[in-house]
Order: sequence, then structure tokens, then C-alpha cells
Amino acid sequence: MAALKGNKYGIHRVIEPAGVLTQAAKKIDNNMETRYSNEIVCDVISLNIDSASFTQIEEACGHNVDKIKQMILDIVNEKGKMQNPVTGSGGMFIGTVSYIGEDLSLDIKVGDKIASLVSLSMTPLKIEKILDIHPEIDRVDIVGQAVLFESALYAKLPDDISEPLALAALDVAGAPAQTAKLVQSGQSVLILGGAGKSGILCCYEAMKRVGPTGRVVAMDYSRDGIDELLSLGVCHEAFQASAALPVDVLEKALNANGGKEYDVAICCVNVENCEMSAILPVRDNGTVYFFSMATSFTKAALGAEGIGKDITMIIGNGYTKGHAEITLQELRENEAIRNLFDRKYI
Repeated sequence: MAALKGNKYGIHRVIEPAGVLTQAAKKIDNNMETRYSNEIVCDVISLNIDSASFTQIEEACGHNVDKIKQMILDIVNEKGKMQNPVTGSGGMFIGTVSYIGEDLSLDIKVGDKIASLVSLSMTPLKIEKILDIHPEIDRVDIVGQAVLFESALYAKLPDDISEPLALAALDVAGAPAQTAKLVQSGQSVLILGGAGKSGILCCYEAMKRVGPTGRVVAMDYSRDGIDELLSLGVCHEAFQASAALPVDVLEKALNANGGKEYDVAICCVNVENCEMSAILPVRDNGTVYFFSMATSFTKAALGAEGIGKDITMIIGNGYTKGHAEITLQELRENEAIRNLFDRKYI
């Protein structure tokens, strides 16, 4: 019997409410027995939970690993996907391809290891068992399966980069790739949360783009993070501050840029109430890129309006063309960043 053909965007997997896509659905079908001719099924090795999501779950569970495991299982069992009900975000997975529908013509085959490049918040997922939790890197090792739709994005894992390292980097691939698009030669760039995974890659990419006449300044919450950024040489200057305190950030950011406002700000902070710290230091007609899924776009829009800032604000779309290639290439180009990621995120 031929496999059924599903909707390109996965609408056939929506259980409730009707008429929405899987990301907006409260519950989707994660039955792995029914096969569709235009789906990919993967045996999942690890989940990389979105940083804002994992932080919220970890705090809600009092940093208790058993409770974190149970909350993740409860979410997936209830929704058919890993979508944090508070943050609305998910993450991504790496796994081995176990089925490719007959209607798909792809550059991968059964047995290949791939990383999903679409959010777990829209991906049918079934977890049989959680093997281990790595709270320090937001990773969850599991036995389970996941589905990618015809429209879904993925990256075949490279031979020269380990699976955990590729998972850690590709989880934030949208940020450095968007930085590459946004930042121009000679500009001044402020990166909040600069010492995190996405922040370091954004700093590195911004330094490449601004050239000898531009300036990259990074902010991080921790002193160790500031020291790390400066030792890597991925910014011209760095300062310590809490992104939840916008007045303090503004003063320190302007001081680090000779009193001038910035052309571009990139927010990679994974906690709430950091919108104004990204908006305040940017000049009129400048650009703010919110990569963090902890961002409230209501607060950002109304906050910018309230202080009379005429700026372009960009939602942190995790996808831009070539983002996987750009991110993996950064690890190949910069041995210091690669060694740091090896040490901290695998």
C-alpha cells in the first residue's frame, strides 16, 4: 500500500485547533507508525533546547534534573512536540535518517546523520526515553523519533566537525548569518550577551564585516565572559552589565563608543526585559536585531515608540539562506572559537 501524501507544511499533522500550522497548534500528531510520502523520519540522538526555553524550564524546576526530565516529557506527551508553553520556543535536534518518503528527492539518504534547522516548536516528536540532561549546554540526549516535513530545512552533519559541536553551533546558526547580512563596513555594532554561543559567533562575524574603520562592542553579564571575549579578540571593547538595566547599559555602551550611538545592536540575551537595552544605544534609522526568543516584541515596539526612536527592528528569524554553511565555516576559520565551543558546549 502506497504511503499517504501529506501537506507540504505539515498541516495534516495538526490535531487542534484546525486551520493553523504546526508551530501555532496546541497539539500535533506525533504518531510515527503512519508514514507519509513527503516526510522524513529521524531517530533522534539529542535535542538542543532553545536557550530561553531551557532557562525557563530549569528555573521552574528548581534546577532539579529529574524534574526537568519530567517537564520535558510532559510537554512532548501533551503537545506532540517540544514547545515550551511559557516562551513558545523549541530548539532543534540531531538524528539519523530512518525513512525518506518516496515523493522526496533529496541530497541525503537513510542512515545519514542530520541536524534539523527548523524549530522543535513545530516538529512532531516522540520521546521513548530521556537518557541524559546537560543543563550547562541545554542539551537533552534521548531515544525517540522526529518528523521533518517537505518544507523543512536540515543540514547533513559534516565529517570534520563532531556531532555535539555541530549541534551546539547550528542551534544558533541564524544569528551570525543574519549578522553577516546586516552589518556593513565602517559601522559601529553593539552585541548584548556577547559571551554566549550566539553572541560570540555574532561578534566574530561583525568584526569581519565592519572592517578596519568599524567598531564592535560586546556586553555580557559576567566578568569571565568579558575576559573571554577580549582574549578571543572578537570585539574591540567589552563591558560588564545586566541587560535588564537599560540605563546602565546605555551609559556604558555610549562610553565604549566614544559617546556615539550605534548603527546596529544585536540582542542575544536569553532572559526577559532586555528590549530597551538594545534599543536605547542605537541611532535614529539604525537597526536592532532581536535573536533571543525571550524578547517581547510588544515591549520592543512600544518601548521604541515611547522614547521616539525611529529604528528598524528585526525579529530573530532562525533561518537565512546559507546560515548553516556560514556558521560551520566560522568554526573552521577560527581555531580559538572552535576550541572554546569544544570546551564549553560538548
